Amino acid sequence: MIDEEKVLRKSINKNIKEIFRLRKENEGEFIPGKTFIQYAGSIYDDKEITNVVQSWLDGWFGLGENTNKFEKKLSSYIGSIGSIITNSGSSSNLLAIASLMSPMFPERMEKGDEVITLACGFPTTVNPIVQLGLVPVFMDVELGTFAIKTEELQYALSNKTRAIFLAHTLGNPHNLDYLMDFCKKNNLFLIEDNCDALGSLYKGKKTGSFGILSTQSFYPPHHLTMGEGGAVNYNDPVFERITRSLRDWGRACWCRGDEKSRHGACGSRLKYKIGGKCYDHKYIFSQIGYNLKPIEQQAAMGVVQITRLEEFTKKRRSNFSLFDKAAKEGRWDRFFVLPKATVGSKPSWFAYPLTVKDNAKFTRNDITNYLEECKIQTRTLFGGNLTKQPAYRKVDMRIVGNLENSDRVLFNTFFVGLYPKLDVEHITYMAEKIDEFIKKY
Repeated sequence: MIDEEKVLRKSINKNIKEIFRLRKENEGEFIPGKTFIQYAGSIYDDKEITNVVQSWLDGWFGLGENTNKFEKKLSSYIGSIGSIITNSGSSSNLLAIASLMSPMFPERMEKGDEVITLACGFPTTVNPIVQLGLVPVFMDVELGTFAIKTEELQYALSNKTRAIFLAHTLGNPHNLDYLMDFCKKNNLFLIEDNCDALGSLYKGKKTGSFGILSTQSFYPPHHLTMGEGGAVNYNDPVFERITRSLRDWGRACWCRGDEKSRHGACGSRLKYKIGGKCYDHKYIFSQIGYNLKPIEQQAAMGVVQITRLEEFTKKRRSNFSLFDKAAKEGRWDRFFVLPKATVGSKPSWFAYPLTVKDNAKFTRNDITNYLEECKIQTRTLFGGNLTKQPAYRKVDMRIVGNLENSDRVLFNTFFVGLYPKLDVEHITYMAEKIDEFIKKY
């Protein structure tokens, strides 16, 4: 890099820092009832943007040095053998299922096999099961924890069951001791959708490190963001090659960061053969794959974001505790099922969910409309009972039990935000407004 460019780059960095200083200086104070409170949002400053801009200026848009750094930092944080970044959490879920069906995986699943999952949740946990020709077996949740009803798992088993694929809903872990034991006894794969739970702990161990595969999302509302993006974490080294290949068109080449090297990181790129003749390994395809890569600039943001993750997690837990304290002092349990952590867990809560009790004299619509009028953003718990959603009407599925709690979630559950930008004043105001509403009843 020439000296003149170095000077210009330093000037750019200085200007980015000044922009963020001015933004902070001009940030308005919180005015209860007038300032809109989002349920979630991304948090970043000049450090992330500087790293992204410098990456753009480097002129390398394919995956490279920042990607390698981020994948190593993520797997180290999670406690997995390795991580592979993708363009979204939804793509990560697709890759996880596709990896377990890969011809390169000796114990691969086949079309028609069954995967146990939750009826209550976000569609992208279930969609890859359906899209790849597997059969979802829908189970119900416990209210409050939104964890799988472990006592009903035995009824979900059949001779076609091959895996359990569950999201840790709103950051609250499932009973992973039970699930791991159940999977071991029945020779099943456990896949964790960890998209809402980055930083959550179960008995001192990070969620995302228990299953053979787990997935992450870095969409702006989530615990860490790259603008968009996701990751697959793996605990069997065979998936370093299988999943990376599927993400990258299905090509056989597994070299990383080799694009500037004529012969690739392996030094043997041009020595591989098709039909007995040498052929460029980068254009040999061993699987029917996809293109689900992010770009290097997203990883450049992630490298900085992940250094903030402990701080973000601490604030989420603190905000949950403040809200929960207000809920208990206000005796909200007269009207709502309150959230509770799974025994042995320490969630990094995504949000604060409330489920209107059946005997309450108001509906979810009543209270969410009121809160929205008070400038407090609310959300339903994603798709509620997915089996009732129009998209799944003709899907081949099995249902265990009557899914009564998933129905309650569909019609009665909503959540408000806890994300790290919210402070005591925001939490206090939201709690006061809920108190104000329920006093009418």
